[in-house]
Amino acid sequence: MRTQQRGLSLMGLIVTGIVVAVLVVLAAEIVPSVSEYSSIQKAVKRAAQSGSNPTEIRNAFDRAKAADYFQAISGQDLKITKVGDRYVVEFAYDKEIHLVGPAYLVLKYRGRSE
Repeated sequence: MRTQQRGLSLMGLIVTGIVVAVLVVLAAEIVPSVSEYSSIQKAVKRAAQSGSNPTEIRNAFDRAKAADYFQAISGQDLKITKVGDRYVVEFAYDKEIHLVGPAYLVLKYRGRSE
């Protein structure tokens, strides 16, 4: 009696390895970008709480930028509006990750202080 074999064939193993490798490379590009967004969001919240006018908020953000080592935006890219007695700081930027040839992955980040 013959029993049915189970498992991956060599071709299935190669295809699975390629898919896993592509996902690992994408994750290696996306994770630092998400981490940078998190740093920017924290810097925006701190700057909005510490500044009493738009110039102070921008300067506080630029100081945080130098300390946290992110490059995506600067204090000049912030949109600052006054709501009641406090300032709300908004930001938006796009991050392009080159994939292959003319293909890019575009991540659109938006955020604001509360």
